[in-house]
Amino acid sequence: MVTRKKQIIVPIVILIAGILLFMAFASMKKPPEEKAKVDNTPIVAVEEISVAPMTLTVDSYGIVTPKYETEIVAQVSGLIVELSDAFVRGGFVEKDQLLARIDPSDYEAALIDAEANLASASAALEQEQAQGKVAEQEWKRITDASPTELSLRKPQLAQELARVKAAEAAVLRAKRNLERTEIRAPYNAMIEDRNIGLGAFVGTGNRVGKLLGTETAEVRLPVADNQLQFLIDQGKEAEVDLVGTYAGIDTTWRAHIARSEGVIDNKSRMSYLVAEIKDPYSLLPANQDAKTPLRFGSYVNANILGLALAQATKLPRYLVVNNQVAVLDDESKLHYVDIEIVRQDGGDVIVSKGLTHGDQLITSALDYPVDGMKLALPGDKSENIDAEENKETDTQIASVKD
Repeated sequence: MVTRKKQIIVPIVILIAGILLFMAFASMKKPPEEKAKVDNTPIVAVEEISVAPMTLTVDSYGIVTPKYETEIVAQVSGLIVELSDAFVRGGFVEKDQLLARIDPSDYEAALIDAEANLASASAALEQEQAQGKVAEQEWKRITDASPTELSLRKPQLAQELARVKAAEAAVLRAKRNLERTEIRAPYNAMIEDRNIGLGAFVGTGNRVGKLLGTETAEVRLPVADNQLQFLIDQGKEAEVDLVGTYAGIDTTWRAHIARSEGVIDNKSRMSYLVAEIKDPYSLLPANQDAKTPLRFGSYVNANILGLALAQATKLPRYLVVNNQVAVLDDESKLHYVDIEIVRQDGGDVIVSKGLTHGDQLITSALDYPVDGMKLALPGDKSENIDAEENKETDTQIASVKD
């Protein structure tokens, strides 16, 4: 009987002890921590769009050359008896300035001889005119018949008149040859080279030197045919900024398109516009202090000013897909905007319609972009994380107080 009671009591005691132990251990166990809520909103980078008036430009390049250049040759022969101090390589001369003088002695003598022949011919003409009048009077006293041309000495008069004209022509020729002994500049110019020296003999047609006109410089600018559409009236009278180097400093000069050559080059398949620069060497008093000289032979890059757009912006070309770009709207959602592309400029495109000033252009790539999907900026994620941490801290503090 006692054994049977033990068999009943012992299991009950063990069960009660197990329950008490379980309750003891359960009271010591901490409640499971709540996991932080994961925010899977994609983070994107954006760039604020700036829309403003824009002037399209067409880029080109070229070499600065004079509009006029002249090979000076001797028109008469003789010894060089005088040279101007300015007639040296790199010297500047003004229009009609004396460059060199050829010995004029022989030409002065030739002029005197021609003038003497003219005086003799003029005297013979006057004498013949007087004899003609006398012959006419004598004919009238002798007979009432009409006189012949020969009786009035008209052939002799014509001959003397021809001799006077020939003598006058000889005087003009002698004067012109005498003037040609003075070699003068035909326009304001710079001396590129000189081929004569003092005391040298030059013959008719011998090269004396070369002049480069300094009043106007030119630059031939190659332009692709498809770029002409971005210029007003295909570049006629367009303003041009020429960028080059002077004394190691990048400098800009303003020029204008004077003309188009009107043909396409057979080799380069380019059209050529010609830009002109007035007073490139700043020789005029008004430009001496305010303008940097633009030297002949300089290599320059050119920006031809073209069409003016009222509102436009420039975007990276890789962000445009099917004439659309992705922007982040006010509700932090992705939105695709249709745009109008005016021009492709290297790795960029110029957009004239579709975007407004201040739009947030999405510049980062998205794996599966969907119009209207929720997005976040890097700063938004940081704020959310800080808010969660602050919330957890407040909860722990409250638990400790309890």
